[in-house]
Amino acid sequence: MNPEARLAELGLTLPPPPAAAGSYVPTVRTGNLLYCAGTICVLNGQITHAGQVGKEQTIETAYKAAEVCALNTLANIKAAAGSLDQVARVVLVNGFVNAIDGFSDSPAVINGASDLFVKVFGDAGKHARAAVAVNGLPRGSTTEIQVVVELKA
Repeated sequence: MNPEARLAELGLTLPPPPAAAGSYVPTVRTGNLLYCAGTICVLNGQITHAGQVGKEQTIETAYKAAEVCALNTLANIKAAAGSLDQVARVVLVNGFVNAIDGFSDSPAVINGASDLFVKVFGDAGKHARAAVAVNGLPRGSTTEIQVVVELKA
């Protein structure tokens, strides 16, 4: 099934691609690899989930925040490649979780992004990953992801 049709089947729509918030570009292509800059959980210019997991956010709400990050990343991929159908596979996801000191459940949070990639791309959505807790993220965002995908030749 086409990834964009799969998103619709899941009841999800891609947001407008988020603009870069500094001196960088949202994506860089080299060969068949597309490197996606970090995306935070923002929709329509507003943070959807702010604060630290273990304080203002729970693992469940942070999981949703990671899903928003994934949708933003998919929007940037579509803008760069023309269609999500051009994705051959998701290669790597680096996930960052704004969390209290000692938080050790970052993988459960970043599953929000990973699970969405698998739902959208099937086996091609399975990827290598890191999930790391940090003491702060841009604009107070609860999560941020950075992704590498392989595009079809």
